[in-house]
Formats: sequence, C-alpha cells, structure tokens
Amino acid sequence: MKLILPDHEVLILEHDPAPVEQVLLEQGINPLEVIVTRNKKMISEDTVIEADDEIRIIRIAHGG
Repeated sequence: MKLILPDHEVLILEHDPAPVEQVLLEQGINPLEVIVTRNKKMISEDTVIEADDEIRIIRIAHGG
C-alpha cells in the first residue's frame, strides 16, 4: 500500500489487509490525531485497507 504522511513523505508498505487503526499504530501515529483517506475518500479507523490502496494521512489542526 502507498501511505502518504502529513509531511508528504511517501511510504510503500508490504502489508496484509488490516484495519486503518492497526497500520497507523504500527507507524507510530495516533489515530485520534489524524483523518485518513483511501483513494481520496475519507474512511474510519476500523476500515480494512488493502495492498493496492493509496492512504493519505491528514493531521488535525488544533487551536482556539
């Protein structure tokens, strides 16, 4: 799968199908601090992603 990080770094991962949350945690990313898209559509953390998916991680901006 192609994983695009918030800093635009691109990782190509060899990974079996797995929930988004698992993949994020394996990469040291807190699922509560990001929005994830698959093939340009927003998905939830329990969505299973496949080897041919393009996953983009968008950091949530906090402020007030």
